[in-house]
Amino acid sequence: MYFSFKHPILEYYSEINHLLFLQIQSLAVINGQISTSMIFALFFLLFLSFVISGAEVAYFSLTHRDISVLKTKTQGSYKRIIVLLEDPKVLLGCLVIASSFINIAIIILSNILLGNFLSLENVDLLWLEVIIKLVAISTTLILFCEVLPKVMAAQNNIRFANDVGLIIEFIYLVLKRASKWFVKYSDVIESMITKKKGTYNLEELDNAIDHDTESSSSVDERNILKGIVKFGDITVKQIMKTRIDVHGIEKSTDFTTLINLSGELHYSRLPVYNEDLDKVIGMIHTKDLLPYINEGADFDWHKLLRVPFFVHEKKMIEDLLKEFQSKRIHFAVVVDEFGGTSGIVTLEDVLEEIIGDIKDEFDEEEMGFSKVDDSNYIFEGKTMLNDVCKIMQLDPDIFKEIKGESDSLAGLVLEIVGEIPEVGQIIPTNDFILEILEVERNRLLKIKVSIKSQNN
Repeated sequence: MYFSFKHPILEYYSEINHLLFLQIQSLAVINGQISTSMIFALFFLLFLSFVISGAEVAYFSLTHRDISVLKTKTQGSYKRIIVLLEDPKVLLGCLVIASSFINIAIIILSNILLGNFLSLENVDLLWLEVIIKLVAISTTLILFCEVLPKVMAAQNNIRFANDVGLIIEFIYLVLKRASKWFVKYSDVIESMITKKKGTYNLEELDNAIDHDTESSSSVDERNILKGIVKFGDITVKQIMKTRIDVHGIEKSTDFTTLINLSGELHYSRLPVYNEDLDKVIGMIHTKDLLPYINEGADFDWHKLLRVPFFVHEKKMIEDLLKEFQSKRIHFAVVVDEFGGTSGIVTLEDVLEEIIGDIKDEFDEEEMGFSKVDDSNYIFEGKTMLNDVCKIMQLDPDIFKEIKGESDSLAGLVLEIVGEIPEVGQIIPTNDFILEILEVERNRLLKIKVSIKSQNN
């Protein structure tokens, strides 16, 4: 016969062990659930960071032409893009705020999860844990939250902006108030810094010239002062004679024809090209022809060619004037980024930006525009926007937000519409109404410009 004997203390100890085992099991399950939840949260935050980072590029790389196209769409997703871009500063502020907090959360969660997986007990190996965490977190943020979304958004900005529009709208609604607060005080700080540096915008300088010189200077003198102020901000492309208006001489032209053309055109300098204007090989000065004016048609006039001077269309005219002075030349061929001929620019064109139009006996009276009244003008399509502003007495930067890469009035219309418009088509902009009056093939010949505020 066997007797089992259990001491009460041993029974109590056994029961405690059992309870501890159950508690450890439950803690392991809870830790596993927490880790799983943190992983899902991390992937969700990475997705949000991806969306916001790409949206910064997608929304703010849209050109005025893209926005004009979107305005013609009837789908709500496209209209959402237009609404969000109505206050771009606040939108950008919302994206930056959201991106900052989300990236901080990603770093914290990644650090906790990596710590659970690594958990190096050896104190001497803590530096290795830190390096692994730093490399892993940095690589993830740079690749999935910066490079990849921005590359995708840059390749197809409209599609990306459309796809993430709902998420961005939600972020905008949540953070709009905070963003407005930050934008408000950033503008205050910016204005304080600008004042300390003593910089002024062109409009302020124009007003100062009108106010301080009103009694002591004539209108022409004030215009000269304004021209000097704006001189440093004008590019060659804004003042050049465009390619379509350039008269050149083909290399194979005989001497008699060259003399006749020089007499008809009344230009002192003419570019000489081979086959087309993209291959300018020199410049002929009419005074160099005078000693040989009685020569026959077979006279080799190519030995009289001067080396052409080429300038890029983005060059500032302030720098061009210095080069004209140092090289003692008055004529340059303007080229674009691909090396093709955009037009020509002369010393006279540069000086006219300061002292106004310079007329000689050969200049035609046709100015390329007609004034209907104080708020309506009719221009030739080739008229440069810089000249439109001067004629209509407008701020030279008034078309800056909508002109894109264009510098002529016709180019502005094409930038807005995105296609060749039809005669009679009305194109409204923020401050103006553009009406197409005359079109020839793919050229806009006559455009009416009306100022909205004065018409209403």
